[in-house]
Amino acid sequence: MSDVFQGISELQKNKLFKLLETHIYNFNKNEEILQTIKGSDIVCIMLSGLASVVNINYDGDEILVETLKEGTLFGSNISDINSSECQIRALENSTVLVIDYNNLININYIEYKYYNLFINNLFQMIHEKLREKNDRIRILTKKSIRDKLLEFFSSEYQKTRSKNIYLSTSLKDLADYFSINRSAMFRELKSLKEENFIKINGRKITLLYTPQV
Repeated sequence: MSDVFQGISELQKNKLFKLLETHIYNFNKNEEILQTIKGSDIVCIMLSGLASVVNINYDGDEILVETLKEGTLFGSNISDINSSECQIRALENSTVLVIDYNNLININYIEYKYYNLFINNLFQMIHEKLREKNDRIRILTKKSIRDKLLEFFSSEYQKTRSKNIYLSTSLKDLADYFSINRSAMFRELKSLKEENFIKINGRKITLLYTPQV
């Protein structure tokens, strides 16, 4: 599921926003998001745009934690965004919906069908987010760069059963996401292309083999 508002009409969505007392924030490209929305009990939804969640280590190096695209959930109870080393930066003009957690779980709202549908969608997306984190952990446990890449390809193939993988970020960001040296990863991708494992066209990677599932 990629849309937390699936099955909810625009009219119902507006009613939902009012019911949950939501706040909508607009951010310009390169603007820091976290300073505006940081809180102890919030749920956020990227309504539009693109952003990155990064941790800054003691050397000043940035480690990509997550890419936030349209429809992505994040927040204090979903993502690790409350540490002082964490930054959320808009990669393009973006709009974020913010919901107070206490409003979200108000039992008085269960009489509204659109609220129940929204909560069901929300928990499905949280489940998917946890699965993605587990996939990342499994990939990070692989020792070689080739094994990390092949595990990533296998994980993406299992989601859609398609040999065409469309990256939501650049290959450079993919290297950062999996804590791989960029130059070394590009060399490995070149080797996989030469050995006819994959084809690469921009952000589209086509598998020339069938991963084991």
